[in-house]
Amino acid sequence: MSKYNFDTIIDRKGTNALKTDVLKERYGSEDLIPLWVADMDFLSPPAISEAIIERAQHCLFGYTCPAQSYYDSILNWIKKSHQWEIKQEWISFIPGIVKGIAFVVDCFSDKSDKVIIQPPVYHPFRIIPTLHHRTIVNNPLVLSAGQYEMNLENLNSVIDDSCKILILCNPHNPGGRVWNKQELIDLAELCYDRNILVISDEIHSDLIHQDNKHTPFASVSEKAAQNSITFMAPSKTFNIAGIVSSFAIVPNDEIRSQFYNYLKSSELDEGHIFAYTATEAAYTKCDDWLNEAIEYIWQNIQFVNDYLKKNIPQIKVMIPQASYLVWLDCRELNLPQNKLVSLFVKDAKLALNDGAMFGKEGNGFMRMNVGSPRSVLAQALDNLKDALLK
Repeated sequence: MSKYNFDTIIDRKGTNALKTDVLKERYGSEDLIPLWVADMDFLSPPAISEAIIERAQHCLFGYTCPAQSYYDSILNWIKKSHQWEIKQEWISFIPGIVKGIAFVVDCFSDKSDKVIIQPPVYHPFRIIPTLHHRTIVNNPLVLSAGQYEMNLENLNSVIDDSCKILILCNPHNPGGRVWNKQELIDLAELCYDRNILVISDEIHSDLIHQDNKHTPFASVSEKAAQNSITFMAPSKTFNIAGIVSSFAIVPNDEIRSQFYNYLKSSELDEGHIFAYTATEAAYTKCDDWLNEAIEYIWQNIQFVNDYLKKNIPQIKVMIPQASYLVWLDCRELNLPQNKLVSLFVKDAKLALNDGAMFGKEGNGFMRMNVGSPRSVLAQALDNLKDALLK
């Protein structure tokens, strides 16, 4: 018996929701079904709202420090969910994971240095280092049997002495791949030996489907632990992206000292009242909500896959092993990327992410957010089918 209703349609327009209120600016029309930016259209867990309301009713919002219970909630969640025992001193609040990537790039590299990414991949991995005047080195993923794999042989060949950082998407966005332990061990070995610091973005690590298992990068070996910075957050998991609640985990004493002193120098390590409140509530009171949400998302993935197989077989779903983001392979439509985007936006009235934004390897693809009521997805898919029949 479900305790939560994920079928409820909630009107987000006029609430300054990025997903709905910038459609005209980003897509040229407000009359679109928004299935793009990575937040869900489900109500966040009631326990988080209740905790925030209770704190707000105190009506005094002075300077705030994290309680021991905040740290305990993170320690216990990671141990329970990912079987990784970490220490409290390894943890620091950060004001967002993309910002955290920028801080690491600034702290551990110079403008003459290079940053490695593995496209197609979350576009800020490319944008942020580029804006910091670092050179991007691409190690493209390999598509094999419907899933992405890392090409470590090629990675080893593209590394030179100027390469200082590799940004890992773990689990992968947009493909939804959950990297297995051996893949991460091999990556850790190579990066350690070549003196490449690994940033592991693990923001989707709690949204794992079926029998897949997320493995924190730093947990796979001592080399991984001693040569990495991990970023996590409850934001994607519990649909609280508007509450900045990210944190870093750094096991290595020297790397931690350098990075956390960098954060402290600008007070970037200090969270806000509701970040601490929401994180603690999420990690201690919302297991049942998360279990139901993951099941609903999985059913949405199956719904989209079944619909496309039956009605639009030229578009194929890369079944995600994690997250609510679905990578649509549209290459059999044989459309140039601009025509493909036009099909979705102008003809089908849908706002998805253009696959090309994730790198040239994303040409022929679109990214679809299925974290919405199923009736919304049904309407979106009907729109797409009708657009192709015109």
